[in-house]
Amino acid sequence: MSSKPEISVLVATYNTPFQQLQRAIRSVINQTFQNFEIVLVDDGSTNDPGGRLDAFCEQQANRIRLFRQENKGQSSAINLAVSKSQGYYLSILDADDEYLPQHLQSSREQMAAYDLIASTTQTIVDQPEDYFVLDRHHPDQLIHVDDCILFATLFGKREVFTRRKFIDGYAADADFYDWAKYHYRVGKVDLRTYRYYRNNPESTCEQLKVKLGKKSNSPQIK
Repeated sequence: MSSKPEISVLVATYNTPFQQLQRAIRSVINQTFQNFEIVLVDDGSTNDPGGRLDAFCEQQANRIRLFRQENKGQSSAINLAVSKSQGYYLSILDADDEYLPQHLQSSREQMAAYDLIASTTQTIVDQPEDYFVLDRHHPDQLIHVDDCILFATLFGKREVFTRRKFIDGYAADADFYDWAKYHYRVGKVDLRTYRYYRNNPESTCEQLKVKLGKKSNSPQIK
């Protein structure tokens, strides 16, 4: 890129199946808003001995900047991506999810009223219980994803992301959002331009539900 992009899309990957990661990146490339860069951080993946990720990034070298680090977790990887980004606005995308084509444009339009937003998602599930994740305030209870602050739906001005790093652990997204609302204009908006695949049994949320025995005890949607 000859000039700084308006939006930096931050993606952290750790052993994400290549097809899913490719889907995520292509969903950014196909956005209606095109003044962006993708800052991709490989958090110590071990599942790509053939180098498919490097080859794919080389094909999209005008869009993607790839960085690598030893495995330190999603928060650390996103913090690195923030430090390497150049955009005036920062947006996050989980490596196994995708944007609908208007996501960046719709999120950017919200910046007239906010400095940081989280948004609702188009949530993909196999069964109704997949809509529920652990409540960070009450780990023995479940909460609908629409009532959560989701890491990958965060979109905001660069200043917000550079002022405070994400912490390690569950609900790092909500912790960051709660901090930001005391310093900036923040809001949860109903966009549903982010496609969230909750039908992934390998996801962190799902593994925690299984570990705590909550998988079969999810509330039913009314």
